[in-house]
Amino acid sequence: MNRNRTTGLAIVAALSAALLGGCEAPSLGQLFSGEKTQASTEVSGKKPQQEEGTNVVKKKQPSLEETIQMVDGVPTVTNPAELTVVVNKKRALPADYIPSDLVEPNVPFPFDEKVEKRMMRAEAAGALEKLFAMAKEQGIELYAVSGYRSYRTQKSLFDTYVQTQGAEHAAAYSAVPGKSEHQTGLAMDVSGADAQTRLEESFASTPEGQWLAANCAKAGFIIRYVQGKEDITGYAYEPWHLRYVGTDIAEEIMSKGITLEDYFQQAKTAQKQ
Repeated sequence: MNRNRTTGLAIVAALSAALLGGCEAPSLGQLFSGEKTQASTEVSGKKPQQEEGTNVVKKKQPSLEETIQMVDGVPTVTNPAELTVVVNKKRALPADYIPSDLVEPNVPFPFDEKVEKRMMRAEAAGALEKLFAMAKEQGIELYAVSGYRSYRTQKSLFDTYVQTQGAEHAAAYSAVPGKSEHQTGLAMDVSGADAQTRLEESFASTPEGQWLAANCAKAGFIIRYVQGKEDITGYAYEPWHLRYVGTDIAEEIMSKGITLEDYFQQAKTAQKQ
């Protein structure tokens, strides 16, 4: 088992043990070994991330209706570990879901702390490294700002948003605990030097933001919350929020200018024809 996967499993095991024991989970800073975990060890040679991501579209995708069940009155996804899982305000993750393959991508961050938001699932982390390498080759400087977020962390953030910005702002820009894509380990907020690594809508007009929108699908990512689709995604436009889905699906979504929800609806319609 390679080093990054071992690190991810150790973190998950420690978090799970603490949560099941009823005590406070240790911080990610305590769990990191101090060595930089590199997802790139997963992608050398045959680039398994790109191949696996491409294969996602080759199997029949279940409809959104087939991957939901009621849990304590909350519509909850039954496929939280799938790369194509759809999480939104109407589709929650299990509260205790922690990805089993969290690793730290070898990309620049605007902070040094060893915290959970540096983490992503292994395949997504490898794809992010590929994306950042592509950007660097073209003179674009990107920074990873916020990736994996546990249920508990999301609850703390959402509560803070409500207290400081009001419930309406919180509902538009933050997710209720359990309904955040960051908990999947497949999302990363990205910014650039021109935006001073801030997560703001103006990022879309910077060279980094424009490059990201034009090229993210080549590495299997989509801009998850697109402009003009707020009624579908449930969230305001976020040009910084990347979601990994695999290259084939990402290229279809980005080329058509649709959402992940639209993709599944169109696939369902096509299967009926």
